[in-house]
Amino acid sequence: MRTVAPRRPLRGSIRAPEHVPPDGPPAPPATPRRLPIRSLRLPPGWPLTALFLLYPLWWALGVSTFIFMIMAVPMAVQLRRRGAVRVPPGFGLWLVLLLWVFLSAAMLDLTAPDTLAPSGDGRYIGWAIRMANYLAMTIVMLYVLNARERDLPRQRVVRLFGFMAVVVVIGGYLGSLLPDVRFVAPLRFILPASIADQPFVASLMNVEFAQVQQIIVGEASSPRPSAPFEYTNSWGENTAILLIWLIVGWVVLGGPLRRLLGIAITVAAIFPIVHSLNRGLWIGIGISAVYVAIRLALRGRMAVLGGLALAVGLTGILVIATPLGRTFDERLQNGHSDDIRTTLSAGAVTAANHSPVLGYGGNRALIGSNRSIAIGKSDDCKQCGNRELGSNGQLWSLLVGQGYVGAFCYNAFFLWCLWRFRHDHSAIGIAGSLVLVLMLFFQFTYGALEATLAYGLISVALLARNDRQRRRPLAGRSVPNGLRARPETVRAR
Repeated sequence: MRTVAPRRPLRGSIRAPEHVPPDGPPAPPATPRRLPIRSLRLPPGWPLTALFLLYPLWWALGVSTFIFMIMAVPMAVQLRRRGAVRVPPGFGLWLVLLLWVFLSAAMLDLTAPDTLAPSGDGRYIGWAIRMANYLAMTIVMLYVLNARERDLPRQRVVRLFGFMAVVVVIGGYLGSLLPDVRFVAPLRFILPASIADQPFVASLMNVEFAQVQQIIVGEASSPRPSAPFEYTNSWGENTAILLIWLIVGWVVLGGPLRRLLGIAITVAAIFPIVHSLNRGLWIGIGISAVYVAIRLALRGRMAVLGGLALAVGLTGILVIATPLGRTFDERLQNGHSDDIRTTLSAGAVTAANHSPVLGYGGNRALIGSNRSIAIGKSDDCKQCGNRELGSNGQLWSLLVGQGYVGAFCYNAFFLWCLWRFRHDHSAIGIAGSLVLVLMLFFQFTYGALEATLAYGLISVALLARNDRQRRRPLAGRSVPNGLRARPETVRAR
């Protein structure tokens, strides 16, 4: 019998296993199952919400001056992702102003008439902060303007304004009742000494509830609330603007409970408003009452106009019948800063006449003061010293820093927006236009960088969004009563 040798497998072939289990080859080892991980997603409009709701924290930390610049970064990123960006009317004028602030850096080394020669790096740092502020506030305006209604409703923005109004009223009480409270911001202990010891940074790190000044003759000092801002004047102009939006968001557009709270907070604001001795704020409130009365009268809203007149009358009685009336009267009789403001305003005009196109890039230290040509303060002349040209109001700051061109562009932008939205008779339309009126008025007495400029430009964005919504066909969409314009005001472009 022939024996057949087992056949050798071909080279490179795979040899079959000699024994295969009946259930097939063994399964590969099981890998552990991973649980799905949700990515952290912040709610729409979070940069603006963080700006408003956390502002007391930013102030206590000493970073409120820079928080708009910081939050403008994520806002700019979100704007870039959206593609095409809408701009408000008159935006070309605002761009010219930004360009002029940038070009005015070439004038920083020049000496304005009757001022000290610029020296040190402070003028470059000041210009850089102003430029960054203008850019940041522009981004904030465009961010609110381009936000979708479902992501950042107009009513939410108005209510954020209302929340800040509550904060400034609380700050007014803290400054009026606890004027000596002050503390060092926690950030001071983190910053390197080379930065923290800079005069500008050091002033931000000293957080105070009030500015204590000698305003009324015969009194040693007068505490004037400033929290949560750096200066009393900033508290005053921001209070006037924010109370407008509080009344709209909480009283006009709010439910019964929010309406009651809004009225209570508005009444409670009377005490710190009078106690602040801030005549500009008082005049601003008077302008607001007159402006709203005119708008209501033109629309035939006589019932609402009567309610406004009653509220103003009761407020006047409340002030006169209480010790606040004495404070109010004494402040009107003591023009604490009139001479200073006259001197600085005249100096700003002189500086603008010598450099009308580009200005001098920033404020300038005046030689002497309205009291003396001496340089530096003394016990006998506490108002002597080098006061800054441009420090007594936004208009004068623009005249010194960017000349007549910068001042023109700033005013023309707000005037154009005021004219453009004159037909919006909704609650947001009237409130937003009133804020622009106050921005134009306050420029003669107060500066308008940081929070104040942001509030003004956000008001422009709200007006533009409200105008866009009211021009759409009303059929098929729901519009809250407070945001709806009357049918006769809806016109096709």
